[in-house]
Amino acid sequence: MPHPYIIAIDGPAASGKSTLGRRLAECLGYLFFDTGVMYRAVTWVTLQRGVAVTNEPAVTQLAETVQIDIRPPSIEDGRACDVLADGIDITWEIRTPEVERNVSPVSVYRGVRQALASQQRRIGMRGKVVMVGRDIGTVVLPEADLKIYLDASAEERARRRYTEVIKRGEKADYEEILAGVRMRDEIDSTRAFSPLRAAADAVILDSDKLNADEVFAKAEDLCR
Repeated sequence: MPHPYIIAIDGPAASGKSTLGRRLAECLGYLFFDTGVMYRAVTWVTLQRGVAVTNEPAVTQLAETVQIDIRPPSIEDGRACDVLADGIDITWEIRTPEVERNVSPVSVYRGVRQALASQQRRIGMRGKVVMVGRDIGTVVLPEADLKIYLDASAEERARRRYTEVIKRGEKADYEEILAGVRMRDEIDSTRAFSPLRAAADAVILDSDKLNADEVFAKAEDLCR
């Protein structure tokens, strides 16, 4: 039986979507596409052009006019994919602290989400893709062959992030991280346009008691 042509993975922040998506894509030889990079790309363009991220109409216009593309990695420098904005490689530029600080407000604008959903769909319909986000199975690619909703409690997700920061030798406050996770969940699940939720036909994987290898094994079985 052939593998699914289009795979959608949704779920809340820090649930392990990107880790799972990247491993599945490598296993299948597919493009790994974390849609969060598109919001980072728009944020980067917004900052580069001196547009205030609080100016929703102007940011939306940029999202509607800038051509963003996601391609398999062309350079072996640790990147999961190439991120292009109007043909310019901005793969690492979108990872700067300045973009990190400003991407959240950009990502909740209705017009931005609509514009990027269209671009995400264009890329996803090429097929042989594992697309990760929060509204892939419900809005962007409702016809995906396999939909996975990867979930975990806020406490477990905060614990994982806390552990990651500590392992890097940096200081972290668990309660502060937990509050941030809960705030992001509130924003994602209550926004008026394309709120975070599992598609009716998605397979829900709860990773609270599963490690990354166990989650991958279950997802790999689903692909078969």
